[in-house]
Amino acid sequence: MRAPRRTAATVAATTLATSSLIWAPTAFASAPEIPPGAVEITKKDPDGTLLAGAAFALLDTLNGTKALTGKTNADGILLFEGVHPGTYRLKETATGSPLHDLAPDQDVIVTPEHTAKLTIIDTFKPAELLVKKTDRKTGKPLAGAVINITPATGTRTGKTITLTTGKDGTATTPLPVSSRKGTAYTGTETKAPTGYELDATPVKITAKPAAKTTVTFTNTKKAKPTPPPTTPPTTPPTTPPTTPPTTPPTTPPVTPSTPPTTPATTPPTTPTPSRSTSTAPVPPTDTPSTPPSKGSLAHTGADSNAWLLAGGGLLIAVGGGALIAVRRKKTEDAAETPTTG
Repeated sequence: MRAPRRTAATVAATTLATSSLIWAPTAFASAPEIPPGAVEITKKDPDGTLLAGAAFALLDTLNGTKALTGKTNADGILLFEGVHPGTYRLKETATGSPLHDLAPDQDVIVTPEHTAKLTIIDTFKPAELLVKKTDRKTGKPLAGAVINITPATGTRTGKTITLTTGKDGTATTPLPVSSRKGTAYTGTETKAPTGYELDATPVKITAKPAAKTTVTFTNTKKAKPTPPPTTPPTTPPTTPPTTPPTTPPTTPPVTPSTPPTTPATTPPTTPTPSRSTSTAPVPPTDTPSTPPSKGSLAHTGADSNAWLLAGGGLLIAVGGGALIAVRRKKTEDAAETPTTG
């Protein structure tokens, strides 16, 4: 006859019922512990000055949480110790200085029993440049001026910056600064506002960290062009004018004088008939007459005038004498006439 078959469960139950269990610790093989690493940070600026008070954080790249935080000491050094090996993100959260900007984030790899040494440079904050463009005489703001801002030779500040003034005559831009004492630039106008003369005289600019710098450029208005004459000049005469007489006449011409009027001849007086029947005839008396004088053309000049005046006076005198003689003759004839008794 076949014996009954025992199962594992039956055996286990029989054993628990008939005997007691003895527990003993079991030995397991554990992995060796990985020694931690460290991160050492040295903080400087572009001049090489060590900066204290800069705050940093190591961020876990898996979840972005802060693993460790700290600040640089008086020597500008921050040491993170006991850092579990791995890759971290180093982030600067404060510079500790009003003149410096935060450094960009960077990755840090931590290895066992090794210190990762990093030098972090905090750049200077840029200067804020304000450019003004005005009229030299009135101070009026001018738009449309183009100005180049060029760093001085030997500076580590980048390329030339080109600015154009707006309606208010201004333009702004940040200027990189490479030194605590400031960085030198030169401003030069390359295009003047409309209607103004170009002023290409360079202007020196000193940009200091985190400081506002204002520089003013001025222009002079262009002179207005002289308008061309509206009427073209007349052509000068081709024939030169005749030479005027050297000696003008000093005495105006004298009009010839009117010859004197010849006195009219008085008719002879008819004798009164006497009472006598026989009277002697009285011969007619001829009255002498003065022939008219013939005038002559006057000559110009002072001598001619004098002769004319003298001649006129003589004619008048002769005429007067003749008239007196005629009258005297009439009187004598009347006296000689016999009277009839």
